[in-house]
Amino acid sequence: MAQENGHLFSSGHTACAGCGQAIAARLVVDVTGKNTIIANNTGCLEVFSTKYPESAWGVPWIHSLFENAAAVASGIEAALKFLGQKEKTTVICQAGDGGTADIGLQALSGMWERGHDILSICYDNEAYMNTGVQRSGLTPFETSTSTTPVGKQSLGNPRPKKPMPEIAVAHGVAYVATASSGYPQDIQKKIKKAISIKGPKYIQIHVPCPLGWRHDSELTYDIAKLAVETGLYPLIEYENGKLTAVRKLSKIKPVEEYLKFQGRFKHIINSPEQIKQIQAIADYNIERYGLRPEPVNPSAPQPVNTQTKV
Repeated sequence: MAQENGHLFSSGHTACAGCGQAIAARLVVDVTGKNTIIANNTGCLEVFSTKYPESAWGVPWIHSLFENAAAVASGIEAALKFLGQKEKTTVICQAGDGGTADIGLQALSGMWERGHDILSICYDNEAYMNTGVQRSGLTPFETSTSTTPVGKQSLGNPRPKKPMPEIAVAHGVAYVATASSGYPQDIQKKIKKAISIKGPKYIQIHVPCPLGWRHDSELTYDIAKLAVETGLYPLIEYENGKLTAVRKLSKIKPVEEYLKFQGRFKHIINSPEQIKQIQAIADYNIERYGLRPEPVNPSAPQPVNTQTKV
């Protein structure tokens, strides 16, 4: 197992330059620490980080099938409880959006329903990137993918993103949150909170993919932030079924600012009607989660400046 400069996810793997998933994976495991065991579905993260006989992981890591990492993680957690070692070990079940919202959903649902003390991580790059950029249940509306190509009969993916955070909440998951690789400190804060809570936890992390999204690799952080700043990917937290925190937006940007950098939305940029439909999704999120900044009350007492002017 590898460990580099104190990191538990080392460089030298074969991720694409600017991979948001690689950024997020390092942030996650550095917080959970050495006493972590990971069950990982098939997917991009598995392929680029564990090319036999090498591994980028500095913790015990188990590759399972596309559909059943949650079942494997459940067995690990049950074994640790039997051995009396669960209290000092964090168990993670992690996958991409396909392995979470589609192929792996049945086993994940069972794990949540049984109440296992496991942290579920979805690295949401919004398509099946490793197998050719096919549409997944978390692919955004009107996205061009290899299975929802733009043409005379199609304007891209016809379906909205599957509401995985709400599905997790409906299962009674103790802690549910969304995060973004554009906000590293927020990811780590939420991971720390999650592992401090007993029971099932779910964090969905938005991770830009330069290859599948068709954007310049140096723009990964900027594009991740724009998804949040437009309201298309709100950063929220639920605890025991209640919405407890949202990241307010000091300035809400139009969705065009996010779409224009990505080839997967090239067909939308010159279509006011399609942009209007995407903007409606962002506006809905903004109102639903109260993302607008609190208005300033001019009659409220103002803080007194006690600093001496120089």
